[in-house]
Amino acid sequence: MGKKLTDADIARYHRDGFLYPIDAFSAEEARGFRERLETFEARDGRRFGKGHNFKPHLLFPWIDALVRHPAVLDPVEDIIGPDIRLFHFTIWPKSPGDPAYVSWHQDATYFGLDPAVHITAWVALTDVPVEAGAVEVVPGSHKRGQLHHGQFADDTNLLSRGQTLTVDFDRANTAFMVLKPGQMSLHHTHLIHRSGPNFSTDRRIGFGISYIPTSATCRSSTRQAAALVRGADRYGHFDDEPRPEADYGAVEQAAHAAAVARFRAQNAEQFARYEAAE
Repeated sequence: MGKKLTDADIARYHRDGFLYPIDAFSAEEARGFRERLETFEARDGRRFGKGHNFKPHLLFPWIDALVRHPAVLDPVEDIIGPDIRLFHFTIWPKSPGDPAYVSWHQDATYFGLDPAVHITAWVALTDVPVEAGAVEVVPGSHKRGQLHHGQFADDTNLLSRGQTLTVDFDRANTAFMVLKPGQMSLHHTHLIHRSGPNFSTDRRIGFGISYIPTSATCRSSTRQAAALVRGADRYGHFDDEPRPEADYGAVEQAAHAAAVARFRAQNAEQFARYEAAE
């Protein structure tokens, strides 16, 4: 029995590569998170989207608190252990009627993590029914390990490089991780998954939070920064990320820009290695 998950939950995660729904926050709390996010969007004059959605935990104290909240970290700890770093974080918004989608892929493809033990906690701030573009997964596909991806230019694909699986896989028995506001899902870094456009009448907003055990390393010549969110780090594979003190302050923006630049550099390096190995 874990802190949050039952033994059956943990066994199901290892069998299927994903687990949902997990109650994390109340609907009222989720609504409050959404309001804070959209208040900033109105102030900033643009909505979060492709190229403007990485590492928001470095910009806003309330998001920094969320990624460290026991409601999120307890089930993550039940899977990867008590010493946890936040490796990456992406906001996934889709507006009603927007053709934006996420192609079939595996998260691990350009992360360069060794071993591939990264887990994504996907926290819903809004209703995420199938018609809104709920994450669709292939149960058990994480057991296949890293698979080949091609890169396809498509402005409507929310993935940074349009990475898309090019190998055959069984699509007959997929599952949709339907969530209510405040609920979350967990999925393995090798799980095959995607999400379609939002055909609902409301925005579909979720936080994709990528956690790793502190023992994991990154195969990048550019040393990466990652926030220590729980436990201790006895390995020193990553630099610490600073915690924000003000919403979108000048210091926070500078730290965010530096961390995103590091991440993009390692991502480009992993992409180049991937292409060279073709």
